[in-house]
Amino acid sequence: MIKGQLAIGDFVVYTKQKVSSHPGPHARDIEASARGESYVYAVDKLWTVVELLDDGRFVAATRRGKRHVLHRLDSQLRRPNLIERLRFWRRFPRVDGVAAQG
Repeated sequence: MIKGQLAIGDFVVYTKQKVSSHPGPHARDIEASARGESYVYAVDKLWTVVELLDDGRFVAATRRGKRHVLHRLDSQLRRPNLIERLRFWRRFPRVDGVAAQG
């Protein structure tokens, strides 16, 4: 959940729950299924705000150009902390025509 105002160019972190037999390098909170055939884990997706909508939602862009419409009150959404902004600054998308504000 994001408190306060968002601006175009702000960075956001969306925590996505995934299930697979091979967690990726950015997986965290990994838990094996009862038989150990698959894993449930969380992955932080690093996106940039590209558009603000009138109803409290906004559009975020991924590094590959995909767009997601999200609500600021989504519990999986948050702002990156200072350490994340410094450590992962290359993983946040740079969108043409949008100034990154972090």
